[in-house]
Amino acid sequence: MAKKIPKRWMYSPKRGANPKVPEALKQEVIQRAAALLDSVLKPARIVSPPPEMQWNYIVNLYVNWRGSYFYFGSTWRCPGPNCISEFFDAKFTRLEYEGDSRFSLAYMRYTNQWITVFYGLTLDECLVEIEKNELFWP
Repeated sequence: MAKKIPKRWMYSPKRGANPKVPEALKQEVIQRAAALLDSVLKPARIVSPPPEMQWNYIVNLYVNWRGSYFYFGSTWRCPGPNCISEFFDAKFTRLEYEGDSRFSLAYMRYTNQWITVFYGLTLDECLVEIEKNELFWP
């Protein structure tokens, strides 16, 4: 049997603070992302449910900033008779501000982990990628 390697202490440097997002950029991202939601994602994902539906379905899509992260989120409804809560929220896409008007683009995996797919994209490139790639849709 192989001998176990003993545990060791290692130096782990702290990660630098995320850059501060300018207010003008925040407002631009909110406006353009809301336009994308209204024109592409809401018509594709929000449908009126059948009256006897027993499965969860999306009732709203929204966007918001949290620090240097910009999230696309969805509100779901649980129509079942034994549900814990009638509504719940789930985030599905994240833009992380890197500085110099660049973002990292990530999606929420089914394991509740953010998977970053693209680094250093401009806002235009991020929105085009979200629009054409259903990996970033709810």
